[in-house]
Amino acid sequence: MKQQDLEIRPLASAIGAEILGVDLAKPLGNEAWDQISQAFRDHLVIFFRDQELTPEQHITFARRFGELEPYPFVNGIDGYPELIDIVKMPSEVRNFGAGWHADMSFREEPPLGAVLHAIEVPPVGGDTMFCNMYLAYETLSDGMKLLVETLAGVHDSFEPADHSQNFKGMSLMGKEGATRQVTRHPLVKTHPVTGRKSLFISPDYCFAIDGMTDRESRMLLDYLEEHATRHEFCCRFRWQPGSIAVWDNRCAMHNALNDDLAAHAGGEGFKRVMRRATIRR
Repeated sequence: MKQQDLEIRPLASAIGAEILGVDLAKPLGNEAWDQISQAFRDHLVIFFRDQELTPEQHITFARRFGELEPYPFVNGIDGYPELIDIVKMPSEVRNFGAGWHADMSFREEPPLGAVLHAIEVPPVGGDTMFCNMYLAYETLSDGMKLLVETLAGVHDSFEPADHSQNFKGMSLMGKEGATRQVTRHPLVKTHPVTGRKSLFISPDYCFAIDGMTDRESRMLLDYLEEHATRHEFCCRFRWQPGSIAVWDNRCAMHNALNDDLAAHAGGEGFKRVMRRATIRR
């Protein structure tokens, strides 16, 4: 594939870019891959449209970013432990992955990122938000930077059943041997590739700060979440069948929106099926 075949189109000024002119079902040449990987570093999350991938092709593409790993609390699809299906049924209000978070921040070494492929999506609804955690750190006051750089957050996976058993389309996917995981991470991390500092809070999993009371922790973490998810630091992606998102979990958070109003009202809402590969490092 020649360089001029690819078009990189920013989705928002802070984060996100769509990449056009590439078929991910086919092998990527070095020139195309160089552009994709640079866009990944520059925009933190990249999107592709109209991609038809077999599980093997999904895995092959995801492995260009790094080593893959199974999700700790959900079984992989038949024959492909690296891939999980994320399912929201029409009567469900909540999406798996709802709420602002960095994936698996409760692990000692959270994953590098993920490759998410839309299999079945509604005409509207089920969008995903992404926010730039470089900017979240860089726009803090000097005094707040001095404070957060001395602190560590406590990240808790909670019980494994909470990750799949509460979702009807995933209710039979309890994973044997899965255990609760709790770990501590600095509130400020340095990206191993870019060298830039970013805020690391992961609100869905981080509920406490080492050395602070619950009330003190909540006050600071609530402020940091509100600051990090300001509109100007975010983008919103509308899924279509065949859409793909690849995000850098080390410097971005995301949030699958719970915006199925029909289900909220107790009626029949939409079904949403996504397939995900997790990039370990």
